[in-house]
Amino acid sequence: MPGLNLTREEAAARAEILSVHHYDITLDLTRGATDFGSTTRIEFDATAGASTFADLVSNNVRSIRLNGQEIPTKAHTDHRIALDGLAQHNVLEVEADCQYMHTGEGLHRFTDPADGEDYCYSQFEVPDARRVYTTFEQPDLKATFTLTVSAPAGWLVFSNAPTPQPEVDGTTWIYRFAETEKMSTYITAIIAGPYKGVTDSLVSSDGRTIDLGVYSRASLVEHLDADRIIDTTRKGFAFFEKQYGIAYPFTKYDQIFVPEYNAGAMENAGCVTFRDSYVFRTRPTAAQLETRANTILHELAHMWFGDLVTMKWWNDLWLNESFAEFMSHLALAEGTEFTDAWTGFMLRKDWGLKQDQLPTTHPIKAEIRDLADVEVNFDGITYAKGASVLRQLVSYVGREGFFTGLHEYLTAHSYANATLTDLLGELEKASGRDLKAWSKVWLEEAGVTLLRPEINVDDNGVISELAVLQESFSEGSSLRPHRMAVAGYSASEDGSLKQVFRQELDVDGARTVVPAASGLARPQLILLNDGDLAYAKIRMDTESLEFATKNIASITDSLTRGVIMASAWDMTRDGEMSARSYLDLALAAIPGETNMSMLQLTIRHIEEAVRTFVAPTERQVALEKVGGALLDLAVAAAPASDEQNILIRAAAHGATTAEQGEQLRAIFAGEKVLEGLDLDLDCRWELLIALVRLGLAGEAEIAALEAEDGTMTGHQNAACARAAVEDATVKRNVFDAVMTDLSIPNDTRWAMVSGFWTQARTNPALYTQFVADYFNLIERVWAENTFHTAEDIAILMFPTDIAGYAEGVDIVAAGQEWIASHTEVSAALVRIIRERVDVARRQIEAQKADA
Repeated sequence: MPGLNLTREEAAARAEILSVHHYDITLDLTRGATDFGSTTRIEFDATAGASTFADLVSNNVRSIRLNGQEIPTKAHTDHRIALDGLAQHNVLEVEADCQYMHTGEGLHRFTDPADGEDYCYSQFEVPDARRVYTTFEQPDLKATFTLTVSAPAGWLVFSNAPTPQPEVDGTTWIYRFAETEKMSTYITAIIAGPYKGVTDSLVSSDGRTIDLGVYSRASLVEHLDADRIIDTTRKGFAFFEKQYGIAYPFTKYDQIFVPEYNAGAMENAGCVTFRDSYVFRTRPTAAQLETRANTILHELAHMWFGDLVTMKWWNDLWLNESFAEFMSHLALAEGTEFTDAWTGFMLRKDWGLKQDQLPTTHPIKAEIRDLADVEVNFDGITYAKGASVLRQLVSYVGREGFFTGLHEYLTAHSYANATLTDLLGELEKASGRDLKAWSKVWLEEAGVTLLRPEINVDDNGVISELAVLQESFSEGSSLRPHRMAVAGYSASEDGSLKQVFRQELDVDGARTVVPAASGLARPQLILLNDGDLAYAKIRMDTESLEFATKNIASITDSLTRGVIMASAWDMTRDGEMSARSYLDLALAAIPGETNMSMLQLTIRHIEEAVRTFVAPTERQVALEKVGGALLDLAVAAAPASDEQNILIRAAAHGATTAEQGEQLRAIFAGEKVLEGLDLDLDCRWELLIALVRLGLAGEAEIAALEAEDGTMTGHQNAACARAAVEDATVKRNVFDAVMTDLSIPNDTRWAMVSGFWTQARTNPALYTQFVADYFNLIERVWAENTFHTAEDIAILMFPTDIAGYAEGVDIVAAGQEWIASHTEVSAALVRIIRERVDVARRQIEAQKADA
């Protein structure tokens, strides 16, 4: 039985039979908190006499009619409606009760604890429109849509067409939306509730007025930074319409910030939904503002690439996401105030490189056999590696050729579907470059290559030859062409860094000479991938690494620092640089770091290194050193600065000793004042969770702060704090709830997980009891939860953090034994376990290198 799955073969066969024209959808959201009414009328053509199926997830199908004839409701089986004896032109009508979800999928319903108001929003990617209305659920069966929604009086309803004035019928408001443009089911949208917000408009490049809206829950609207959001949106419209050479393809543009969201955002056509943690209730840092602006631009980029032109099947999912990822950073850097956005991109690239070095790495153009394959391929390769490779492609074909070809692609396939081959064909015509060989090594092969310098110096210290050596790090990965820069730096008399030479060139094959370096006195620092254009593992020679470690604080360019730090981090992960040496470098880099995205990435790597890579015999000393250093840096940070804001939170996460905890307690209580530090609710929660973790606060303090902060965020933080208590019974209760209680909202669950693991680095023995329990329960978790929830539980509750540190427990062996004895379980679950086992293996190897 297919269940909720759909294979590529099934989709292709259905597309051969059907041509879908129009959906009429009527939803009744006035029936209470469990079910809503869903009536769908679909007009479609078909091969006469053929059989196929429609998709619907419903506990109660009331009636089915095909071409005016009643079909028994038992035709709805296993989430499909069997359709036999089709005519050339058909009308399918289905009336059903559908169910609200509480997992961020389908039509999610949420009650705001701040005011008791109810809110709904849809999330349909990949296959969840069928949870709300009857569909032919695949991206290449596009149609137009007309939606009618009955909602409680006072609710606003949003969809892909502009929101009309509601018809009032007693306590019900009825919204009748105009017909949409032609689109795929997964980018349709229904958002309903007492949302509040701000409206505006702009003039598109074709002269149309495009209405804009920015909305959130009523309890958050005072924090809704609508002016800044709209400003970013305006800049994005101007940039994308110019680059694409095509006016905005839809009628309006709403952006709605919603609760308990599984992703960052979703590109519903003209009606984008965002995770409402992007509504900052306390003063955001520049890095937070940049991240939000990037997400806004990412979703806006999809309006053309993804919505106007949509992939034919999910094997080109990477192209949708990589393209939006690339374009959002390009727009940030060239069209907004975030001109150093490519430094921020290094956070995303770090994600891609990690994913690409797992045993489950896959080509950017992955083979997607069914919907289960789609779900597990929303990963760092799909987003970050793909975007990095698109940067290379732009350099390879030339910017003018790239955007000329892109314009022709979008024009030729507007409101239709296309493939990677279609795009590459247009780029080849526009640029005159043959992309077959490029596509093979970059898109069709998995893994990453490694680049290192080969420096030949004569007796006088002059470079006779500098070459870039390339080797295949991942098994089966060919050597690839890279467009990149190589640079040399030396210290000036005043201590600043001076660039001695820089050459941008094509690196291809096993060895590429860098002519610009020949005949120069050897610089103190030779840096491959200066400017971070290439996607590869980068190595520094010993002399360059030593110089960088001693002089990192004097390197003023954030991207140059970023490349050095990325190289050192990769060497640490590979066991070529000890974790404690990396910590020395990273802590030395923090005082001079002016880019807040890079500061966050450095802190993230510090926390990971001391948590997982330091030798077991050295970890306690390293934890104390890091905790003290971060606290000292927070105290020394400029008052009211982003650095102070970020570092006090890092210090809370890193505090280990009683003395460090006492300093945090004094700050939390207001006894020790850091000038300029805003002890807002978010900061106080960070400090309190640390104090609970250290045994310096408990339920009384948690309850008091939760009473003060009665919001969803406050309740989630309280759940994290309660899970952070160092007590075996508490940990057991949290573990059991996370693994088996289906009623817990996802965001609350993840807060509990965060609190659960807080003592793993200081008391790994506390967690040994859960290793066997995890492997015994994970199949049940997979069976009982929807994919997103099950995936996150499988990843976040895997006992990676104690690998190598818990005496008598072999996490790698336990994981390998589970895989070997579970040959019939979901391939997606096996993939997750394989990845977690490899992460544990890598950290144990790094621990050995640090011993």
